[in-house]
Amino acid sequence: MKSKEKVKGAMQVELPIKIYGYDIDVMGIVHNIVYLKWFEHLRQEFLDQYWPLEKMLKQNQAPILQKTEVEYKKPLTIYDKPTGRLWVSKIKHARWVVDIELEQNGDIHCTGQQSGFFFDLKEKQPVLLPKELIRMFEEFEESTGK
Repeated sequence: MKSKEKVKGAMQVELPIKIYGYDIDVMGIVHNIVYLKWFEHLRQEFLDQYWPLEKMLKQNQAPILQKTEVEYKKPLTIYDKPTGRLWVSKIKHARWVVDIELEQNGDIHCTGQQSGFFFDLKEKQPVLLPKELIRMFEEFEESTGK
């Protein structure tokens, strides 16, 4: 599967992925669990850029990951230098969904989706998403006609 466009969706972040020797299994390919680690790196990069931890904690909030889906399409090896991308595909009231892809030279190696909500650390219950995040997402949607 080939990736045709660099910007996939709202509030996209992109990171180069480095593959280490300890990421490789006995078959010489990246172990499946490592992809989830990269998903977390991308999600953290998203938060760093759009809703930093310091800002969340001042509001006694934290994002909660509820679901992760992964589809492995083509194995990666120690010699590969993939790029990871994450973008917001849906934000609604109290829920968020991000899509993720790992690609190299236009070849998609893995896709995934994560979803969750925000949690009030003091009240110990889910809360509405921050209005500023919803506004950023809606502005992207309006500007691209998506």
